[in-house]
Amino acid sequence: MSQTLIPNIHEFLSTIDPFDKLPKELQRKIACCINITYLAKGEQVHFGGEHELRYLYVIRTGSMEQRKNNGVLRAKLGEEDLFGFTFLDEHTDSQERYSATAIENTLLYLIPHADLLQLLEEYPEFAELFAGNVQVRLHSALDVVWSDSEKGIFVKKVSEVASKNIVVADSSTPIRQVAEQIMAVCSPTAVITEDGIIVGLITDRDMTKRVIVAGLDYNRPVKEIMTPKPLTVGPNDLVLKASSMMMQNNVRSLPVVEGNNVLGVITTTHLVRNNRVQAVFLIEKIKYAKTIEDLAVLTPERQAIFEALVSGQVSGTIIGQIMTMIMDSYNRRLLQMAEAKLGKPPCDYAWIVAGSHARNEVHMLSDQDNAIILSDDATAEDRLYFKDLAEWVCHALDDCAYPLCSGKYMAMTPKWCVPLKVWKASYSKWVANPEYDSLLNVTVFLETRWLHGNESFNIELQNHLLDSIKKSNIFLSSLVRDSVSVNPPLGIFNSLVLEKSGENSKTLNIKRYAINLLVDLARIYGLSSGAQKAETMARFEHAYEHKLISEDMLKNVQGSFQFLTQIRLNQQLSALKAGNVPDNNIDPNAFGSFERKHLKDAFRIIADLQEYTKLKFDRS
Repeated sequence: MSQTLIPNIHEFLSTIDPFDKLPKELQRKIACCINITYLAKGEQVHFGGEHELRYLYVIRTGSMEQRKNNGVLRAKLGEEDLFGFTFLDEHTDSQERYSATAIENTLLYLIPHADLLQLLEEYPEFAELFAGNVQVRLHSALDVVWSDSEKGIFVKKVSEVASKNIVVADSSTPIRQVAEQIMAVCSPTAVITEDGIIVGLITDRDMTKRVIVAGLDYNRPVKEIMTPKPLTVGPNDLVLKASSMMMQNNVRSLPVVEGNNVLGVITTTHLVRNNRVQAVFLIEKIKYAKTIEDLAVLTPERQAIFEALVSGQVSGTIIGQIMTMIMDSYNRRLLQMAEAKLGKPPCDYAWIVAGSHARNEVHMLSDQDNAIILSDDATAEDRLYFKDLAEWVCHALDDCAYPLCSGKYMAMTPKWCVPLKVWKASYSKWVANPEYDSLLNVTVFLETRWLHGNESFNIELQNHLLDSIKKSNIFLSSLVRDSVSVNPPLGIFNSLVLEKSGENSKTLNIKRYAINLLVDLARIYGLSSGAQKAETMARFEHAYEHKLISEDMLKNVQGSFQFLTQIRLNQQLSALKAGNVPDNNIDPNAFGSFERKHLKDAFRIIADLQEYTKLKFDRS
């Protein structure tokens, strides 16, 4: 190559991802290695030949189309795009091989793999940017775009801050002995068990009020003064969740348990000593609000929390959990207000939520998806009470900027406020005959989460759903066919998959063409593996544990979901800061090569998972 071309190549590389993250010296060394080739329209690049030299390809001008060995489209690429990462790994599986065809006259820069690998040995800190494994490259993208470090105590896991100093005592243990154990380890709390099962809790303050002040005999068994059925948290729960539970229930400590193993304790002292967070105080304000107007005026504060979390580079998963906790608090407070306004409910009921709310994935565009499960002995008169309650709560949520569901999947819609036996019959019918309308209904309510009332109703309904699915030979395959009917935009930025008309023309709906596809696939794997949790990534993790997907596939999906979620949240943040109504439509022209490259990686992972899922489940 002529030395006169090197400055031009160097300048080009310095503007595109990932070369723009390299020091100038390394950029120049790579530029000096480059070969240049020209492909006429229709010409191909083949990979994987036994004696064939391997290259990392950079498209300077033109566009390419990648297809797998079976002819399935892998991706469409344009100017500044790279391909050939896969073959940086000498042990690439033959199934990963593909061909690349010029779909117009194309100029390529070819970086020999051997030269690139040798240079990366000199600069190992940049090796992840050129990893052959897509999950590693996505991970490096996440590190660049956001980090969870130094975000404060409330977005940490409980296990990271809980005290390990805790007493566990049998319920028959004398009060004096438990008090001595509490003092010995300087713990504020003792967990009380019977036959290894947690049955109660006692604190040093309880000892003062219930024993010393009451003049109780110190030799009585501790079960006589314990608080029964204590609230607990898991080690992987957010500290924010623990603090919210303490505020909501007016308790000062929570045991950290896994199964029936007591791992530690988290107290209000930990929280006050270490940090404070705006979301906790918003939840406290919601708890004591007296009117809908009191709640509605808190909307700007909720938006401010969202903006702070996204700007502070907190991960999308944690943002979803925090925004869900806030939405839960609004729901519960409004249900309490409604019951106070309308009188005591005439029969048992459960208020449940669905959609992103049930999955703990709430964001600034989340609307309401909710329903009521009534007791089977509910009368016609009872149903009138719940009709009024549902209408009042749903409209109040709308007043608080949680919009009414456009599909009317709300408790105020009569068919979503019915007795448990009617819900069960509907689920049985939907699963047995998954036609379009019934499939749409069941998809909305395939993940539900209890929020208020009799929790056992939702547990019984979900168990019925899982039993019905197990007995069906067609339901999962119908769900698969529906989930793969929309494809990710593999041709983004070339043959764009864009909204065709209206205000959103020339934009890509990232929810419809990417995030929802992963949510739908996670639902299939979660139902197939019997996952109890509804969160998208929890379902994929459960599927991996049950050997339905590989570890590589799990890691690829994790990276894709996190990256896509962050793109959407950043889009919403930009809209809010500009004073616009946020939406899911991203403008391709707003992205540089960094976002384009990693979006394409994510889209290709989704397409591969769709193909794999179809082969695994579709029995048509």
